[in-house]
Amino acid sequence: MTINRRGALGAALATTLAASLPARTFAQSGGGNWPSKPIRLIVPYPPGGSSDIIARSISQPLSDALGQPVVIENRAGANGNLGADMLAKAPADGHTLMLCDLGALAISPSLYPKLPFDPTKDLRSVAMLAYSPHLLVVHPSVQANTLKELVELSKKSDFNFAVTASGSTAHLAGVELQRKSGAKWEYVPYKGGVQAVLDTVAGQTQVLMNGMLATYPHVQSGKLKLIAVSKPTRMPLIGNVPTISEQGVPGYESGTWQGVVAARGTPDAVVARFNKELVRIIRTPDIRARLAGQGAEVVTMTAPEQDQFFAKERARWAQVIKEANVKLD
Repeated sequence: MTINRRGALGAALATTLAASLPARTFAQSGGGNWPSKPIRLIVPYPPGGSSDIIARSISQPLSDALGQPVVIENRAGANGNLGADMLAKAPADGHTLMLCDLGALAISPSLYPKLPFDPTKDLRSVAMLAYSPHLLVVHPSVQANTLKELVELSKKSDFNFAVTASGSTAHLAGVELQRKSGAKWEYVPYKGGVQAVLDTVAGQTQVLMNGMLATYPHVQSGKLKLIAVSKPTRMPLIGNVPTISEQGVPGYESGTWQGVVAARGTPDAVVARFNKELVRIIRTPDIRARLAGQGAEVVTMTAPEQDQFFAKERARWAQVIKEANVKLD
């Protein structure tokens, strides 16, 4: 086949236009030349917790997809609020994200009267990634194997309940369980889930509720005894372990919902690209299998769906805080 010079020139021009169209469309919709520098991924908790585990699982694949390094920055403090405030004040240019327990973020407005940021006004949803139910565990020396036995024993023992952070979902999950089951224990606050788990392993605290992703390895090693799981239905990984709902607290559910948020004002095109890549990455067979093996389920949502989830969680925990009169010292 022969093509004259004018035809070749036209074909080349058409090819060039076609190749440049997606980039120009992205720029016109608010993306610009993004990303033009490394992506900063804030994890507002210490290393080793559920959010940190997921962040480190997705960081390299996300870097590969965007062509820029993804730098994880652990900024623990104030139940995640320190990191969230940093995000709220960061430039809304799509180069800073936060991966956290969205339930904890939904709790903050009802628990901290002088919160320096407003999650609903200063942050925007990007993508939901995973759910990890809470495990109710005790130190092996505790002579209880069921929730009923634990409740009865707590009434005549001095039990300390390790709180991963004051006002965290695990803290309020314990408060809700205590109110509905009649259990008695004192809350000992920590600055993160890792230390709360380690102190329970050491026997300095006797009871703990924490995300399965960070807690189950200690159950497997025999360092913690598993009493119940907070999911409405049993987990395939631990199918012989009954739920809290099965053990006398109907409808009980709690856990950590790992999601990504950005600063309000981040362009829609950037949020859409992040959502697309993050959902694709978390659904890859190797990451899905790795998380499932540790007790986390891949649960993805669009940004609008995540907004609806956040509103529901905020209302739920506001009611728990009010009814239990929870106040931070």
